[in-house]
Amino acid sequence: MATRAAAGDPSLVLSGLRKSVPGGRVLFRGLDMSLAAGEIVAIMGESGAGKSTLLNLVAGLDQPDEGRILIDGVPLDGLGDDALTVLRRDRIGFVFQAFHILPYLTLAQNVALPLVLAQTPAAKALARAATLLERVGLPGRGDDYPAQLSGGELQRIAVARALVHRPALLLADEPTGNLDPQTAERVLQLLVHQVRGAGAAALLVTHSERAAALADRVLMLTPGGLEPHAAGAAH
Repeated sequence: MATRAAAGDPSLVLSGLRKSVPGGRVLFRGLDMSLAAGEIVAIMGESGAGKSTLLNLVAGLDQPDEGRILIDGVPLDGLGDDALTVLRRDRIGFVFQAFHILPYLTLAQNVALPLVLAQTPAAKALARAATLLERVGLPGRGDDYPAQLSGGELQRIAVARALVHRPALLLADEPTGNLDPQTAERVLQLLVHQVRGAGAAALLVTHSERAAALADRVLMLTPGGLEPHAAGAAH
């Protein structure tokens, strides 16, 4: 039976990951990494290198060709679909590059969704959602619908939803890609504050040197795995 990792063990361990795409092209192989609680790691790399794919693997939305992924000591390849769903619901926050905001729910309902799925009382879930909406700069907008928002505002909703249930592991795919510099800074500071304050871990895919500068480590995704990234290098 899988057990939780002991205190001090890494929150996330990637071991020998290999992933190819249809047609046989290998995105990466021999990929190893560990991520500790309270640590923020930024992943950079060329377009098409497989950065978003890597996040999908960590979230259990896709499977590697080889290698293992452990979250809190639990190997993902040992979990069935139902257990993976529960893990994502309870332990992981995901900021998707495509947002995935539900158009038929209000903004407050979208943000509160992870709490509602975890059977948090509706009033408590919506109160927490209102707090996150204020923190991402959208106070009083809870009754609006996604169609009323710009792309940058939808990005902020996605960030608020990813943080609302205080996840142990945050996966963020270009979380500031649609934001103006001032709003991007605000959202980045919120991410850092929430991750460090909760003792969580965060894996951040970004093309932004500013976003990467807030991370504890910056790694470059290459076909051979992850390598230390020098600031200002081409990406």
